[in-house]
Amino acid sequence: MNSSRAGGSGGGRRARIEGEMQSALADLIRREVKDPRVGNVTITAVEVDRDLSTARVFFVPFAGSHDPAQVAEGLTRAGGFLRGAVGRRLGLRHAPQLSFVFDDTLDKAAHMTRLIDRAVAGDAAAAPASDPGPDSKDP
Repeated sequence: MNSSRAGGSGGGRRARIEGEMQSALADLIRREVKDPRVGNVTITAVEVDRDLSTARVFFVPFAGSHDPAQVAEGLTRAGGFLRGAVGRRLGLRHAPQLSFVFDDTLDKAAHMTRLIDRAVAGDAAAAPASDPGPDSKDP
């Protein structure tokens, strides 16, 4: 079974490039990108297409300090510089075109946790009235 991240021939190479790109981009953004829209960001993942022509770079603004749309604009503006620098660092003949995507996975997970907590609290509030439970004794 082939997945998009580790399937077919070259999947191991692609996974290695993704990991190295994630590390290099995080370092470059922290040290070199001076755009005030970017601020501190965490690069959560990099997904490179099979032909290595494009890469989706997933990011999260640190502690929600900046609007994700503005951060994406700043990163896109620095994209040419980042592409060249990553290509040189990784020794790639052709560096992938970078597209920056806000990673809302953490927000979705927090929302699901809140929904589950509410459902559990609702069940706990309703349980004593409708079900005496196994510990109660019948006279």
